Amino acid sequence: MREHATDQATEAFVAQRNLLFTVAYEMLGSAADAEDVLQETWLRWVKVDLGEVRDQRAYLVRITTRQALNRLRTVKRRREAYVGPWLPEPLLTAPDVAEDVELAESMSMALMLVLETLTPTERAVFVLREAFDVGYDEIAAALDKTPAAVHQIAHRARRHVDARRPREVVTASQTQAALDAFRHALEAGDLQGLLEVLAPEVVAISDGGGVKLAPPRPITGAEKVGRFVVGGLARTDATLTVGQTVVNGNPALVLRVDGELDGVLAVRVENARITGLYFVRNPDKLTRIDSETALTLR
Repeated sequence: MREHATDQATEAFVAQRNLLFTVAYEMLGSAADAEDVLQETWLRWVKVDLGEVRDQRAYLVRITTRQALNRLRTVKRRREAYVGPWLPEPLLTAPDVAEDVELAESMSMALMLVLETLTPTERAVFVLREAFDVGYDEIAAALDKTPAAVHQIAHRARRHVDARRPREVVTASQTQAALDAFRHALEAGDLQGLLEVLAPEVVAISDGGGVKLAPPRPITGAEKVGRFVVGGLARTDATLTVGQTVVNGNPALVLRVDGELDGVLAVRVENARITGLYFVRNPDKLTRIDSETALTLR
């Protein structure tokens, strides 16, 4: 009987695994931490009496949320000691994911960075409600709070996020057009070309994690960002190659120096110009760009 129950638990877990990973990743911004959360979720799930579970999906999401919230509180402290700016871990996703506007916006590097400014509880509520359309009662059960409290937290978190994320929904083709213009200027070392595609208020953030060279603080302003990009090319004799990719459901660039992976560049686009540049160079965060990660909101 126990073996049969374990088989049932395994089948249910595997069926929801992509969803559970997406929940954990969006809460944590780290694939490695998300995988650890899934392991912890599994260890608790196999001890559950499935006969007492009315909705297996909801129950699994509840366990995952609690484990992710525990880990989020831990990594918040760890990130305070992180060397230089911190960026989410980029995930290679299938090209068609970029056509799912809801998923692409939810997983974008720009929004993930905004979520970093929320408290752990606010982030959990926002992610479950806004991205995964989980009901207030379910969220309340997952967080051991009343539905009324969850309503208040959701309102506060939504107001905070709305004040910081792009006001317009940008399609994959619009992002791709801006990225193409940036790529051409980058490869040509064309400062004027960069200034034409960079918004005046653009912010560039580089994450080297103390392992790879990166500016210790964000760089703000088109002129400064453009000169930093062109100046970086001028300082090296190495061969730079720039390729297209899809990261977190959005068009991005993968940069290689003398054939070796150097980093992944994601962007935030508003009004056809780039307002955010996110360059991940930390090697520990580049392990998921050679094979696709399956993400889903449902």
